[in-house]
Amino acid sequence: MGGWGTHGTAPGLLPLGTTEDVRAGRPAVAVLPVGSFEQHGAFLPLVTDTVIACTIAREVAAAYPVHHLPPVTISCSHEHAAWPGTVSISATTLYSVVRDIADSLRRSGISTLILVNGHGGNYVLRNVVQESAGGGTRMALFPGPADWDAARARAGVQTPSNSDMHAGEVETSILLHAHPELVRPGYETSDCLADDRKHLLTLGMTAYTESGVIGRPSMASAGKGKELLAGLVDSFDEYFSLLASPAEAPRDIR
Repeated sequence: MGGWGTHGTAPGLLPLGTTEDVRAGRPAVAVLPVGSFEQHGAFLPLVTDTVIACTIAREVAAAYPVHHLPPVTISCSHEHAAWPGTVSISATTLYSVVRDIADSLRRSGISTLILVNGHGGNYVLRNVVQESAGGGTRMALFPGPADWDAARARAGVQTPSNSDMHAGEVETSILLHAHPELVRPGYETSDCLADDRKHLLTLGMTAYTESGVIGRPSMASAGKGKELLAGLVDSFDEYFSLLASPAEAPRDIR
């Protein structure tokens, strides 16, 4: 008999290639999904950010010749600590893990790493990328704010980005499209807006929401999720073109 922890699975998120696949493909660019394990209200799972980061990475890997890595699943979720189930590591630890992965990739011959970040609280990833300049590994952080803005516009997302902060229209839409089995009933009636979050880092999420939601999940749809992902894959082209060797090219999946 399954317990509460067995509710739903998310197949297709982990890369299943062999060492010979990597040898034959000789990718010059690796993509590392970075998620979190934190509350997302009563209707989305604790692994939501990891699922989203992995889904973006999977779509990217289907379109570009990249080395698709398994995710970092626990990160910096301290602002969510008041909710049961949330687990965090320090920013120092996350920094070290990503740097160690980058160093290992470089020793194996892959000197470019793009971090696919699914959690907005992973501020330290910006510093990892910043400090990589001139250090032997070329790095980027994806998606950036402009990439999300373009994807939101393409998908017709109605909630402004500042309002759609957590478990809102965007995140719920992506899961409704890519992994609907992970979305429980209740998102249709869980809207909560809290645009003034001036002291979020000091006070945590409980100062602004009782449910853990900040956004309008009721506006979510699978169609929006599909277009959000398509828009992000299109935006990735700029990153790949900037960082990949001239011999690398995106795959034509149309």
